[in-house]
Amino acid sequence: MQSNIEEIARVVIDCGYRLHQNLGPGLLESAYEAILADQLARHGLSIERQKPIPIRYDGLELKEGFRADLMVEGKLLVELKSVERLSPLHSKQVLTYLRLLDLPLGLLINFGGATFKEGARRIANGNLAR
Repeated sequence: MQSNIEEIARVVIDCGYRLHQNLGPGLLESAYEAILADQLARHGLSIERQKPIPIRYDGLELKEGFRADLMVEGKLLVELKSVERLSPLHSKQVLTYLRLLDLPLGLLINFGGATFKEGARRIANGNLAR
C-alpha cells in the first residue's frame, strides 16, 4: 500500500513504540513479532514474517541461509530482539541481511530494554548507491 520507505519506517517505529509502552520489556521475541506484524497489517502494510533470506556465494545458493523477522512492503527489513542490551553483533546481522537482500534500510528493534529509544536503531546499507 505505502511506497516511501521513510514513511514505512515511521509507521513501524510508531507501532513499536506503542507496543513497548503498553506491554513493556520481558516478553519473548516471538510475541513482539506477532503483535507488531498484526499492528502493521492494521495500518494497511503488507507483512511477511520469518522471510527466508538466501545466501549466494561462488555459484552456490542456500535457499534459507537466514530468516528475517519481518519484511514490510517488500522493502523494509525489521529485525526484532528481546534482550537486556543490544550488542554490535546485532547491527552487523541486520547489515548482512540488507546486503543479501539488496535493500537500502533496515530497523533493529529491541523490546528488552527499559526504554524503546535505547533499543531502536536504523541500519543503512552503505553498499547501495540509491
